[in-house]
Amino acid sequence: MKIAPVCAAVLVASAAPQALAQALPAGPHAPAGRAIAGLVHEDVAGRALARFPHFDFVQSFYAGLAIEAAVDTDRHPSLVGQTADVWLCAHRDAVGWGASPVLVDVRGAFQTVTFASGGVQANLLTLDNGLGALSGDVGAGLGRALDVVIDMDRDGRLSTGDWVDGADSTPGLWLLAPTTQQGPLVPVEVLYSGGTWLGQDLYYPSNVASLGELPLVVVSHGNGHNYQWYDHIGYFLASYGYVVMSHQNNTVPGTETASTTTLTNTDYLLSNLATIAGGVLDGHVDRHRIMWIGHSRGGEGVARAYDRIFDGQYAPVNYVLSDIKLISSIAPTDFQGNANTNPHGVPYHLWTGGADSDVNGCASCNICQTFHLHERATGARSSISLHGVGHGAFHAGTGGLFATGPCLLTRADTHAIMKAHLLPLAEWHLKGNPAGREVLWRQWESFQSPGVPTISCVTVDLMHRGTTAQRGVIDDFETNSAIDQSSSGGAVIWDVQNPAAGRLDDVDSDFTTAVNEPMNGMTFSGSVADATSGMVFEWTGVDRSIVFELVPGLTDASAWRWLSFRACQVTRSTLTTSQSGDLDFSVRLRDVNGVTSTIAIGAYGGGIEEPYQRTGCGTGAGWANEWETIRIPLADFTRGASALDLTQLSSVDLLFGPSAGDAQGRIGLDELEFARD
Repeated sequence: MKIAPVCAAVLVASAAPQALAQALPAGPHAPAGRAIAGLVHEDVAGRALARFPHFDFVQSFYAGLAIEAAVDTDRHPSLVGQTADVWLCAHRDAVGWGASPVLVDVRGAFQTVTFASGGVQANLLTLDNGLGALSGDVGAGLGRALDVVIDMDRDGRLSTGDWVDGADSTPGLWLLAPTTQQGPLVPVEVLYSGGTWLGQDLYYPSNVASLGELPLVVVSHGNGHNYQWYDHIGYFLASYGYVVMSHQNNTVPGTETASTTTLTNTDYLLSNLATIAGGVLDGHVDRHRIMWIGHSRGGEGVARAYDRIFDGQYAPVNYVLSDIKLISSIAPTDFQGNANTNPHGVPYHLWTGGADSDVNGCASCNICQTFHLHERATGARSSISLHGVGHGAFHAGTGGLFATGPCLLTRADTHAIMKAHLLPLAEWHLKGNPAGREVLWRQWESFQSPGVPTISCVTVDLMHRGTTAQRGVIDDFETNSAIDQSSSGGAVIWDVQNPAAGRLDDVDSDFTTAVNEPMNGMTFSGSVADATSGMVFEWTGVDRSIVFELVPGLTDASAWRWLSFRACQVTRSTLTTSQSGDLDFSVRLRDVNGVTSTIAIGAYGGGIEEPYQRTGCGTGAGWANEWETIRIPLADFTRGASALDLTQLSSVDLLFGPSAGDAQGRIGLDELEFARD
């Protein structure tokens, strides 16, 4: 696609053919109720990148920010010289388009383009400039579903030979309203008590009677906190069609009693819907879609509550284990360890504040390391880490922030980030709405909701891992402990410096750099029962690499969507402190014919973030190692004229040093895998 004058091409916008198309009868292109044959399904929507692969085909966009499109004429040279019309249309599935193939552009006019040689760089198109013409508002939901159609025959219909991004079960793109803003429904709050440790603060939409059965979110506060301190969660989610109940939590004796009050308060609400708030919720709470979210001891308590049901130690009256669709822990403790505080296979989510002075994450405090719970989750799991956020910033109470370190964030800043992340999280796990899933893994530097604080102090790191069925593990470092063999059984060839593999646990009492502590700053594993392992290594001024040879079951990567791994900069290493910023390196795929393709991770807008520069817990600056998940679309390695064959890969190579990114660094590496979602 070419656009004048910037891309030296022609862009024509006209509404006349649209009006003509609307006047045409429905046939004969596609009989009603049948899918249209011969469509070319291709990713088109995304965002331009400054370096190879030059374009990032993504699915979620925030209204108010630009939406771009591109076609790779290096891969599709027959398009060069052709002229077509580009339409942005309301999404329909295949049958819907077959029944109604007439194109109607949501912008009021399509765009005419002529394809040029030169790949995606020469064929960029701005679908929306983000200046307010398009809205992502869909009421009490998330994500306006749109399809991108390239009308090759320019007849104003979707027909054989046309290109489409969408037109099946998944739209071409989701346009999101800012996920920081309040929803359209009016929340109601009701306070009541069912007796000892049954005080509850309830939030629901005022028109709940007309909304059917709504998902239930149960909030369990932490020690010294109050169940009325979570209005920012209750009012917010209720405005999008959720029922939220925050309850008194018996935390003083410990996390076992906290788990009990989570269990009993959930049962009490479901048992008394006919009378609570005058019975307004009777028939309007879906007991099969429940999310537990807990803070501090309550954050451990919700995981312990799930474990007790899982182990047969507790039998709820009004719900069963499978009704719990998501557990989310805010700065959780880990008093009870692997045997008891375990989310097992339920989807799990973690919030961590880098400035937390209570559940502080120091190497000397095993019960204060939040990531233990995350690592025990065997199902889908995600986490969000926020620099400068204290323990008390996550609630809306009047107490202190319990924060220490530089660049502290306020409660208002923290709550804005929480809302931006919480709504997509709840929509996906409780309503099956995929519109905002990319919020859970796309790097914050390049994808964040309008309305979040934009001050330089805001740094957010994300991890995400799908279920076992969604992953093809190359190396998770938990079997074949020798560095020269991956956990999948392939050879590992390396020339990086000072490599070490083992449990990701800093076993001494501080974060001071020590030669005899290669896992300095690692807090994923607590007791020896926590098996999470990984690799650490460094490079200094010379090009280095690690080559992971692929075993036969992994050489055909064509069915996978991403190459995924997580990494961190190792805290307080001189190679980290001298870097003082995001760390960049490259990933290379090689096929059996010796063809290679290389992508720098920084091409997508961010590298591996440096640790939060907090002092204490030993000498130096830098807190516990903060991990980020990096996902590179496998199709990006085939961009341009690359002849790389994804069906016959031989190795995944990680490249470090001046030719591949930053000249030096010391990092941790884990969960190298192919992923679908």
